[in-house]
Amino acid sequence: MKKDPAAPVRILLVDDNGHGLVARRMILQAQNYSVEATSTGTQAWESFQAAALAGTGFDIVIADYKMGDDMDGLELIRRIRDFDNAAPIPTRIILLTAHADYLGIPDSETGANAVIPKTNTEVPELIRTVKKLAVHPPRRRPPTSVPRPPKAVRKSESA
Repeated sequence: MKKDPAAPVRILLVDDNGHGLVARRMILQAQNYSVEATSTGTQAWESFQAAALAGTGFDIVIADYKMGDDMDGLELIRRIRDFDNAAPIPTRIILLTAHADYLGIPDSETGANAVIPKTNTEVPELIRTVKKLAVHPPRRRPPTSVPRPPKAVRKSESA
């Protein structure tokens, strides 16, 4: 089902910090985004699945890295990526973290489209990133073929 271009961008926001959740929700709603907020990874996963199965999926998920329940942001991202693996336009995901400097995980290995540190520049960076992902959603890359071994290796194998 193709989304109506006039429909607002739907965002699923998840953070176990109640004050941060309310503040980010208000900021995003002030930018005219439709925001559903949850306070645990488990609730977010259930909301994501229900919306996807109802045909009203989320365009963007914004998840905190460290949450108090049994599911952190990386596990939520992994589940979302597995769930929408065949979608022509995958769900865009932003990972928020206060631990950006010492996570030890390169941004490219989080599964998120963007990682935003929780600092004094978070709000403008979040608005800019959401706007960018909403306007220019990433397309799935075609699978890469398995590289062929160099000719010298192939010749020695046939000998």
